Amino acid sequence: MEDALAKIRPHTSSSLLHQKTPAVLLIALESTFREQGTDASPTAYFAALLTTLDGTLQKQQKTSDQTEVLHAVLYLLALIAPFVSSAVVKANLNTVISLTAPLFPILKEQPPALRSQISLYHVIFQSLDRSQLETQGIRQTFASVLLLCTDPRPKVRKKAADVVKDVLCNPPTPLSRHPYSERVADWAKSTLAEVSTGPLSKSKANASEASPDTALHVVALLRLILGKLPPSSIPEIANLLLTLPRLGHPYLSQSSYSVLSELFLLPSDDGTHINDQLSDVLGVVLASPPSKSDTILSPAWVQVLGSAFLAYRTDDVNSHAAEFGKVWKTVWGFLDSSDLLTRRAAAKSLDLLCQSFTPELISSTIQDTTSSSVLRKIIDQASKALDALPFAHAMPELLEVISSIILNLRFRPASRMGPTAAESLLLPIIGHVGNLRAQKRFEFKENVDATLATAMRVLGPEVLLRILPLNIEPRDRESGKEPRAFLLPLLVQPHPSPLNHFVSYFVPLSERLFDLQATAEAEDRPSEAKVWNVIVAQIWSGFVGYCHTPPDLKEALTPAFSQLLSQLLYSHAELRPAVLKGLKVLVESNIAAETPKKVELSAVSPAEATANLAILRTQAQSWLAVLFNVFSTVDRDSQALVGDVISVWASISGDQEITKAYANVVQLFKNSLKLDAKGPPHPGGQGRTTVVATFQDLLLLLLPYLGAADSKALFDLCLTPEVITARDNAVQKRSYKILTKLVESNKITIESEAIIRQMDELSEGLLAAAKKDRFNLLSLLVPSLPSATMHVIPSLIPEAVLGTKEPSEKARTAAFELILAMGRKMSEGGVVKRNLIDGMDEDGPADAAANIEEFLTMLAGGLAASPHMISATVTAISRLVFEFKDVISTNMHNELLSTLLVFLTSKNREIVKSVLGYVKLVVHTLPVDIVQPHLKDLVPSLLNWSHDHKNHFKAKVRHIFERMLRRFGWDAVYACAGEEEAAKVLVNIKKRKERAKRKKLNQAEEGDEDNDVPTAKKTTGDAFEDVLYGSESELDDSDDENAPQAVKKQKKQSREGARLRLDDDEPMDLLSGAAARITNDLSKRRRRPGQDASRFKTEDETGKMIIDEGNDSDDIGPSTDVAGTAYREAITSVDGFTRGPNGRVKFHKDTKKRRREELETEDVEMVDGDTAATAAKKSKRKGDPGLGHEFKAKRAGGDVKKKGMDPFAYMTLSQANKKGGRGGKAGLGITGKR
Repeated sequence: MEDALAKIRPHTSSSLLHQKTPAVLLIALESTFREQGTDASPTAYFAALLTTLDGTLQKQQKTSDQTEVLHAVLYLLALIAPFVSSAVVKANLNTVISLTAPLFPILKEQPPALRSQISLYHVIFQSLDRSQLETQGIRQTFASVLLLCTDPRPKVRKKAADVVKDVLCNPPTPLSRHPYSERVADWAKSTLAEVSTGPLSKSKANASEASPDTALHVVALLRLILGKLPPSSIPEIANLLLTLPRLGHPYLSQSSYSVLSELFLLPSDDGTHINDQLSDVLGVVLASPPSKSDTILSPAWVQVLGSAFLAYRTDDVNSHAAEFGKVWKTVWGFLDSSDLLTRRAAAKSLDLLCQSFTPELISSTIQDTTSSSVLRKIIDQASKALDALPFAHAMPELLEVISSIILNLRFRPASRMGPTAAESLLLPIIGHVGNLRAQKRFEFKENVDATLATAMRVLGPEVLLRILPLNIEPRDRESGKEPRAFLLPLLVQPHPSPLNHFVSYFVPLSERLFDLQATAEAEDRPSEAKVWNVIVAQIWSGFVGYCHTPPDLKEALTPAFSQLLSQLLYSHAELRPAVLKGLKVLVESNIAAETPKKVELSAVSPAEATANLAILRTQAQSWLAVLFNVFSTVDRDSQALVGDVISVWASISGDQEITKAYANVVQLFKNSLKLDAKGPPHPGGQGRTTVVATFQDLLLLLLPYLGAADSKALFDLCLTPEVITARDNAVQKRSYKILTKLVESNKITIESEAIIRQMDELSEGLLAAAKKDRFNLLSLLVPSLPSATMHVIPSLIPEAVLGTKEPSEKARTAAFELILAMGRKMSEGGVVKRNLIDGMDEDGPADAAANIEEFLTMLAGGLAASPHMISATVTAISRLVFEFKDVISTNMHNELLSTLLVFLTSKNREIVKSVLGYVKLVVHTLPVDIVQPHLKDLVPSLLNWSHDHKNHFKAKVRHIFERMLRRFGWDAVYACAGEEEAAKVLVNIKKRKERAKRKKLNQAEEGDEDNDVPTAKKTTGDAFEDVLYGSESELDDSDDENAPQAVKKQKKQSREGARLRLDDDEPMDLLSGAAARITNDLSKRRRRPGQDASRFKTEDETGKMIIDEGNDSDDIGPSTDVAGTAYREAITSVDGFTRGPNGRVKFHKDTKKRRREELETEDVEMVDGDTAATAAKKSKRKGDPGLGHEFKAKRAGGDVKKKGMDPFAYMTLSQANKKGGRGGKAGLGITGKR
């Protein structure tokens, strides 16, 4: 609320009444609060505004014009109401209703005030309980808001619609549906009925009557609240929506059909009786088809057909089959439309119709081998369309429909292991699509790949490769078969083929191809070897697709195949990721299938998935050993993938297997640690230390699955001096990570005080790289400290405070989290035993109560240390003040401000930088009453740094002053500026702000809406970072004249259409294979392989390109095609103009740049191609040389001597004044000018 009010207060001097009046009223209310000693709470504002509203209305009744004041009161009420509690709103309900409800007729012609009134009731409606909703005033007010949903003014209408939507979406407890939903439905039905039965008049005389525009607004509201209306009202609304297209309003018809589509997709289990009328609805819709050329109505019409039929199929499975063929034929007729949106809507509608395939329809089609069934006719129709010329430009949408047919025929009529319906019905059309993909000139290969991917997901490679073999081996190429290597990338997705197919087909194939690769490398054919290498990698990338719940896991995952996978992991680094992904999916997919839920295309039942996991569990120990070995041999970047696989296999392993694996890894870790301790240190973490860190990584992977005993032993091991103070960075970091993970797991019982003291004793061996992980561990230990051991916290403060100055951002963040953890622990209460604090006398001061202010006092001790420590302490205090600003007392805030402002006079820039951050934080977040008394000291201190450019101090001070001026006002800040010279900084800021405001207003008046593009402020995701380091200046761009201007991006309008590709030698058959001969309009712009290389000559023997040095593209003359230049001239010339988004004409400015470009264009157009080329060459000629050009330096060699003459000694006047050739043109003057 305070932020919203802060934006209003500065407008007291505005020249606009609608800005000035609310600001003056707000200032007056707040001054009244101060005089009466009232807290400026939302309730106080609400009560004062109601009183002001009452007085304003009474004055207005006495013929006094109080319109602006009334608008201001309503505006502030709408602003304050969301922050007022529901209890206060309920208690003052009668007052609010009596004052504001009669204002609806008065405010009807005043949209801004009317929107404020609607916003006020937005809050009121959501604050009431069920009993209050039935009062007379509330019901009448809601009816008034409901009528405004058809208001011709867009902003008023949208505000009212939002209110109605939010009211219906938030019913009072315990109701599931709002009591007003039936009233809204009745109003919508009566309005639509009035429109559908009324006269079709568009004259202004009948503007008050219901018109198609009114129905359009009602339909827009129904789109928002359709699911919140009573189910019993839906059928009548649907019938009324069906009558609207007869009015002939295209947008109304489109909106009606769109709402009907959404209505049919509503769940049918809520008592809706629309399904009883679906047959009639289909009949009405089918009886009024739009023209295929109607690009507005057609998309919505075909969409409603698909939605209605899908709902019809759900309600009546048996009788929908009779209508299916008719509806499909109707929608199919729109698939070859010339309009892209219509084609896409038709494809989407056909997809919904494909979802209507029932098991009975599919089974009967498979049994009926003739072409009389509806489904076979559909498949035959789609197959013929692939080669039909009318569907050539609709090929992407046609392929989407074929994909939908394939996907919805994945039903297995015989048994779960039997063939799918797609395998029985669709193999010919899938083969046809695959043959299209193999044609070189077919342009929709991406769409074909998507269709084949669907077929691969439904059929599996075992079936698909029977009709579309790969043909990638040399013997296949020799026989003239077309290779289909494009199928290999599709193997990655899940499919139902058994794993044994990969073992029996692809493994031998990969071995043969690997032999071909070895032969090519031996015979020095690197290009061919690379091809075989890529194909082998693609084959093994498809291994993961076979690992999704394979039904034959026991038969396929034999010891021989497992040994092959292990060898690939060890010896073939390029195939290792594919094998690892497969092993991971093998476990995860069976775990997911074990739960009794529907898994798409799952080939196993939950019981079979459990049996598969049992088989995998027997091999877990062996696979863990293999993966451990692989993990220890791969590089750091590849360990993440291996670690994920280890975690997955460890999750299904038994306790005994995990214990054995843990024991082996720990033993190897200890041995490696001993060897490392005996040897010399290895800089950079090389040598045996890397081995030690690798074993620690393995322990981190096993840690979530360890038992309590093993976890305790590992915790004690990592806390020993040999481990936690090791000489290697990596070992120390991982030791702290292991300790942190163990503390987070809650598997062990720890004594935080003892552990912190032990870590404090071992802090001398701490390396910089391990500080972040150490801070994370301490942040977990501090909250578990007993309330009687708060004396441990002071020993951690120096380390945490200095950590905020670490070079690593992650380490600094961890240090701040540790400081906050200590602050939270201290704020929870407890006792600080000062005599137990290190460095304190036993007879020192008495114990102190633990709280946040005591912690701040402890932190403030760092202000008496080195400059580096002082800077870090100020930063730490800033973070605590930001976090606990509402808990810290006013006295403590004042003491901190008074103390830290002293450091603004320091000459140490590091200290001043931190203090400026604290000041910015204080000005931004603390209440005005706390900061304002310190302005007299704060402003002069800041002005001393306002001219210092180092460390961006000038910009930081300016940002602080801008925030101060917004919060405290110009007069309060300027009065503290002191001397006139220093006050000029504030005057400059004020002038720049006013200049920026005037510039913005001028742009708005000129209608240049494109230049004023609001940009979102950059945020870091951390509120403290945004306040401390984020720029709060609104004038950054105003004093930077060289700032780059935003470049307007214009989207190119893509043209729809298709062209026939002509072949010189082959005749064209338009009845068969037309899709392969169709090209897009823009296809000539697409780069093709070898497109640039074809322009150059090549040597016959070597095939190398011959590049002529004189072949320069710059010598090519301009195009002589000037068609369409009139339009271009209207867009770019001085006399041209453009239209803005609001349709307003904006003439071009007569600038030098535009005139120069126009002259250059005219010069080019006046010459022919050869002359233009010559002129272009002449224009590249060097200009006339200046005097002394013969002495010009070359290659930075300085001025040179020519023929013994110095460059500055002998320059005769005759040389400067000599005339030119025949024209007698004067030469260069002594100054180098003519």
